[in-house]
Amino acid sequence: MLQDESMNAAGHGSGDGLQRDDVLLPVPTAWPIVLALGTSLTVAGMVTHWLISLLGVVLLLRSAFGWFFEVLPHEHHVFVPVRVEAITISSPRTRHTQLPTDEKHRKMLPIETFSIAAGIKGGIVGGIAMVVPATIFSLIRFHSLWYSVNLLAAGGFVSWAGESDAFLAQFHLQGLLAALGIHALTSMLVGLLYGAMLPMFPRKPIFTAGFIAPFLWTGILYSALGVISPILNARIDWLWFVISQIAFGLVCGFVVNLQVKVRTPQFRALPFAVRAGLHTDRPHSDPSTPKDEDR
Repeated sequence: MLQDESMNAAGHGSGDGLQRDDVLLPVPTAWPIVLALGTSLTVAGMVTHWLISLLGVVLLLRSAFGWFFEVLPHEHHVFVPVRVEAITISSPRTRHTQLPTDEKHRKMLPIETFSIAAGIKGGIVGGIAMVVPATIFSLIRFHSLWYSVNLLAAGGFVSWAGESDAFLAQFHLQGLLAALGIHALTSMLVGLLYGAMLPMFPRKPIFTAGFIAPFLWTGILYSALGVISPILNARIDWLWFVISQIAFGLVCGFVVNLQVKVRTPQFRALPFAVRAGLHTDRPHSDPSTPKDEDR
């Protein structure tokens, strides 16, 4: 009885009942969108003008009443005809013979990687090594130990944006503390990234991480440093910056590579016999069977 009443309620749908090729669905309504708009205008008026909030409240109340009467006292439904079509699924791709694989064929997912502590250690030591070229640059160019320190700290102090080189060459305790915090945090984060990257390079990972990665970081910073720190972008020496990045990459990669690796879920997905070292699923070649080049 309730189902028959809901089918014929509010004059929606057909009077002959649900046909075999019809589907009974709720009537489409725009009140939820109006309710969302009213809520948005109500909140936006708090930071703009009270008239906007008033308009939002009006829309909110009207949409709430409209949506309420869409479902009470009876839900409004409509019959939607269903057209049955036979769809043939086909693909333009052709079948290719796949190369033989073994249990370790997913080379891009290493079965062992470095721990988080290894990346943090490498970042700390690499950050210390990065200080050496930066200090040499400060001594050669400005005859001061503190220019690079204060230049890095100036990114966090708006009041230092217009200061002279002589000011940045002086010792400032506030600049030293700020530079230490920025440099330590950045070095540890990049060290974690190096710890995740090194197992992905199959050959000469330290060389790759020490030379290729610094050029990538430099390219990214070259395009974004004007937004991050305008004062640093105006006074940075990119040659010495690249040298400092290479020093960080080589030292960080070397320290991380010395740490003990931990097993990844890729290793735990291998069969137990393979993990235990009992045997491997890789097919062994028969010495008596001639190879293709010998035939």
